[in-house]
Amino acid sequence: MAISGRFVLLALLGLVPVLLLPRWDTALTVLLVLALLLTLEVGLAASLRGIDVQRTESGNVTLHGTATSTITVRNNGRRRLRATMRDAWQPSAGAQNPVQDVEVPAGESRRVTVRLHPVRRGDLRAPHVTLRSYGPLRLAARQRTLACPGSLRVLPPFHSRRHLPSKLRKLRELDGKAAVQIRGAGTEFDSLRDYVRGDDVRSIDWRATARRSAVVVRTWRPERDRRVVIILDTSRTSAARIDDEPRLDTGMEAALLLAVLAERGGDRVDFLAFDRRPRARAGSATTGNLLGQLVKAMAPLEAELIELDWSAIPGQVRAISAHRSLVVLLTSLEGGAPEEGLIPTAAQLAQQHVVVVASVRDPMLGLMLRERSNASSVFRAAAAERALLEREAVSTQLRHQGAEVVDAEPHQLPPQLADMYIRLKAAGRL
Repeated sequence: MAISGRFVLLALLGLVPVLLLPRWDTALTVLLVLALLLTLEVGLAASLRGIDVQRTESGNVTLHGTATSTITVRNNGRRRLRATMRDAWQPSAGAQNPVQDVEVPAGESRRVTVRLHPVRRGDLRAPHVTLRSYGPLRLAARQRTLACPGSLRVLPPFHSRRHLPSKLRKLRELDGKAAVQIRGAGTEFDSLRDYVRGDDVRSIDWRATARRSAVVVRTWRPERDRRVVIILDTSRTSAARIDDEPRLDTGMEAALLLAVLAERGGDRVDFLAFDRRPRARAGSATTGNLLGQLVKAMAPLEAELIELDWSAIPGQVRAISAHRSLVVLLTSLEGGAPEEGLIPTAAQLAQQHVVVVASVRDPMLGLMLRERSNASSVFRAAAAERALLEREAVSTQLRHQGAEVVDAEPHQLPPQLADMYIRLKAAGRL
């Protein structure tokens, strides 16, 4: 039983004459009247044992989007239900109106809609709802918590989608689908055309030249149906927040843009989230929309507070592709001991594959490096300089081992990684 604020106020007002009355029997009578009023109010409130609640699944929504959760309240009792309902969504679901009044006549049902504005990616849940049934005067109420499980999957927002049209335009230029034709790029035969000054003589097709009595050259295009393997680091280093966003989420943005671009370019894409074991998989080999598969696979991912098992990465790549592929490692350059994990693994992979290491750089390092107005800022600038030099040293070692490195700030990492993919295509390395 719950007592409302109205009854508490009424009881306080009733105590005034009780304290002023000289006779205790009269005071006792007033208290009995208040108790009787409370009992009557609770008795007139609709029983919650005959109430059923059902929830309609909210489905999926992108981060910072808007969703709704609809609850149907069915009154199987004999009295009209006058109640306040509270939907128990976790705070990160951003419920706008979790507490609402509902009135349901006997034998009928009503729908209650809760608006959600999630502020965190992942699976969000509401295990139950709480109903508080009031009497006619709303002085007292019955309260009961009913199981009504609901869930909402919040997908990555894919803000880097805005870069996709310009990157696709560049990719079509390589494939010969646009007006611009890049000579000599790629290793897959495209067509024959007449020789012009400046063409590579090694591209001359002598048989076609003999048939036409004119010099004919072959044109090439980047090979299609290549394998692109994207490995996202979900170990402890991915939990760091850079520019008010977890490193893991920035890696997802870069992986999404690269995966969609590579698929549109005719390549086969495989995605793996890994730390000590696989956390999520997706690929264009399976049926369905690749982008839809990727965002669903990425949505529940969280950073695991464990070290990445670098020794297992080559085996995971072999299990995905036994042929020469583009292997993209979305990880950190400064985490742990790169000379014992990242660098040897990249060197091993580079013996068979084209390896790209992509890492997000904290923009605060650049700000600290430029600010030297006092002694404290000078020390911070020195620390930033050292951190940047260490990152550059790791990048240099990776390049010496045959890997490419993309080290950029959060909003620049996705487009720069896409540009690296396009450059590798243009150079015929894929």
